[in-house]
Amino acid sequence: MSKVSVLVVDDAPFIRDLIKKGLRSHFPGIRIEDAVNGRKAQQMLDRDSFDLILCDWEMPEMSGLELLTWCRAQEKLKTTPFIMVTSRGDKENVVQAIQSGVSDFIGKPFSNEQLTTKVRKALGRAGKLDALAASAPARPTNTGMANDSLAALTGGKAEVVKPASAPVASPAPGFAAPLAQPGAAKPTAASGGRGQGQLRLPSGTLACVIKALSLKEGLLVVKRGETLPQVLESAVLDLEQGEGGEVARLNGYLHAVAALEPKPDSEWLQLTFRFVDRDPQKLDYLSRLIARGTAQRHFVPGA
Repeated sequence: MSKVSVLVVDDAPFIRDLIKKGLRSHFPGIRIEDAVNGRKAQQMLDRDSFDLILCDWEMPEMSGLELLTWCRAQEKLKTTPFIMVTSRGDKENVVQAIQSGVSDFIGKPFSNEQLTTKVRKALGRAGKLDALAASAPARPTNTGMANDSLAALTGGKAEVVKPASAPVASPAPGFAAPLAQPGAAKPTAASGGRGQGQLRLPSGTLACVIKALSLKEGLLVVKRGETLPQVLESAVLDLEQGEGGEVARLNGYLHAVAALEPKPDSEWLQLTFRFVDRDPQKLDYLSRLIARGTAQRHFVPGA
């Protein structure tokens, strides 16, 4: 029986690796190829056959929606399962993708469980589940949603670190900021919208204050909750700035997590959020935010 083949299309190496390692940890017999954008994916689809396409929406040269439209116009790709992996959740975008023939969606950020569930569902509809099951090992013990991204990057071999009161990691030099638990109120010093955002993690959405911002990373301040964010956990940072209400959805991962205050029971956390997008539009938007002085460099919790 031939192996099930999957094409992963994303301009961010971190996301491609996260998907590939997450799938391989559950389905070691699966064949996975990747492409850096829609144009490269077109070339690969022309010369090879795939049972499933997992594709990012926002990419340079050719977007995921453009690739989807092209695929549905090709006779051999009309019925190939196409899952859009995206941080876009707007009704208008969802409708547009459905009308173009998308099979399913995976919202960023996602856990290993969410990823493999969507893949099983799509391949089941395509009649490829038996081939997939033939190569799949016994289901590994669930390490917990908050650690799924770490498990994927380490092949599921890393020991799960339990949340502790002490800092998990030191922030990058020159950066520091706090993080909020799902449903928690935004820090009072952030009123007015300037320097505010929300961080979407597999375990929930957190209100945050942007204390520092560069093209490489952002320093976020959030309020400590029962579950601590994990280093290497994938996430999406939503930033809305300007009179037009522009929203930038920035993909990335947590590079560092630390206590904001110098005490073990610190109520606030500071996160270094490393960006993985290579989209020129997002980099341009980041540049404008930086020039506008978006960050609240002197933010003090409770002040």
